[in-house]
Amino acid sequence: MRWFDGLGAGSIGSFKELTQVFGSRFITCSKVPRPLDSLLSMTMREGETLKTYSDRYWEMFNKIDGDNDDVAIRTFKVGLPSEHNLRKSLTRKLVGNVHQLMDCIDKYKRVEEDQQLGKGKAKMVFQDRRDFRSDKYNNNRPWQDFSGQSEATAVPQAVNVLFQEPMN
Repeated sequence: MRWFDGLGAGSIGSFKELTQVFGSRFITCSKVPRPLDSLLSMTMREGETLKTYSDRYWEMFNKIDGDNDDVAIRTFKVGLPSEHNLRKSLTRKLVGNVHQLMDCIDKYKRVEEDQQLGKGKAKMVFQDRRDFRSDKYNNNRPWQDFSGQSEATAVPQAVNVLFQEPMN
């Protein structure tokens, strides 16, 4: 009764609201559902990784009652920065359900993780161990001209590639 008497005048607008407030105050181990507009305010923060943003987003999504898959798909996309590759991909290719969205997010999270692991490395590195001053190498000739070299003059080469978007 002390709690009830301590409620401010006009702080409770309906019986449903009273039961929710009472339940959250006195009933332990119960989940108070978050309003749907909680998702609308979620955006990816400056410098935040896709993994961190998606973890925050799905944690909030799971606190909301009801079937809100369509809203979840749209609000997740809108919460991404406009220049983010995942947002561009979701704009081009619409996803039909939350599971498809999560699969798409996972692909981009893997790409992001690979980029972080390869940070400081060039996106594409071409290594040629030939002496560029020698007359055996001519920049003006097309690449196919080098295929006819004998094994004795051929020098091993390597190309490292880091993809920025998942390949579909």
